Amino acid sequence: YATTGTRLRVRVFAGYDLEQSDLPRSDFAAHGYRHGVPMGGELLGDEGHAPRFLVRALRDPDGANLDRIQVVKGWLNADGTTSERVYDVACGGRELGEGGCVGDVGNTVNGDEATYTNDIGQPILGAYWEDPDFDPAQPAFYYVRVLEIPTPRWTTYDRKFFGVALPEGAPVSIQERAYTSPIWYAPKKRQ
Repeated sequence: YATTGTRLRVRVFAGYDLEQSDLPRSDFAAHGYRHGVPMGGELLGDEGHAPRFLVRALRDPDGANLDRIQVVKGWLNADGTTSERVYDVACGGRELGEGGCVGDVGNTVNGDEATYTNDIGQPILGAYWEDPDFDPAQPAFYYVRVLEIPTPRWTTYDRKFFGVALPEGAPVSIQERAYTSPIWYAPKKRQ
């Protein structure tokens, strides 16, 4: 997986035998490998059952708390166009509603001092998710995106350290993130 610079950690598995109760397992990774495929893997169709996903994310020990976990699904339409949908699946310190995370995580960035606090978000997030729009005949990919709470942007640090003006239009804060490798879903081939 990749990040925008932060060193947060993410694990994701997809399979048909994964359950919500598997999320807090002490052998989370071993269980995921035994009963599913990891990021970068291919999940073959299983008689029309929707794939289930387990995700765990841990903040950078020297960095910001986590805002949310999202699953991004992409697929190819019959007419050759592509589609993508983003699902919020875990929210750092707030409710997960039907449309995603309820409200913003907030922002503790002090632009003048180029500081922030971890008073919002969560250091660890986990999610169990099953695709509510699953079509067993449609190839798809799924990847996970994990967002941190807002932190000062590099230009904000430069303004404080060097005493220079913030470039016109530059934001004071940014939300660093991680992107996992996709898990590819392939429909079951007919014999």
